[in-house]
Amino acid sequence: MSGTTENRLDGQRSVGELVNRATEQLSRLVRQELALAKEELAAKGRRAGRGGGLLGAAGAVAYAGLLALAATGAAALSLVLPVWAAALIVTGALFAIAGVLAVTGRAQLRRAGPPTPERTLDSVRADVEVIRERAHR
Repeated sequence: MSGTTENRLDGQRSVGELVNRATEQLSRLVRQELALAKEELAAKGRRAGRGGGLLGAAGAVAYAGLLALAATGAAALSLVLPVWAAALIVTGALFAIAGVLAVTGRAQLRRAGPPTPERTLDSVRADVEVIRERAHR
């Protein structure tokens, strides 16, 4: 018998078979990690979509309320000031509030992290570490 046949009979595989098996396993692992990342991002997207829709509706209702409040404020001020002055004061106050909200919102957006699939990245890092450890044996 030849040396390779004897090795196979002893339960050992050829280098080609080992490389083929490793390639298949690595390919399967990459597909699984990509599926996990896709699932995680889809879940985050669904949550963000629902939350964004609700916030949009709340903003529309609040906007209508703000317009009513502005009209009420202008009407109240017009009792002691000319109508044009009352309207100008209310308009200035609304723009000041809008400026404060814009600056605050911009700061919040800068602090927000990117929408990355953190669990998947952690899993990939762990997989890479295991592969490195086994490669050095």
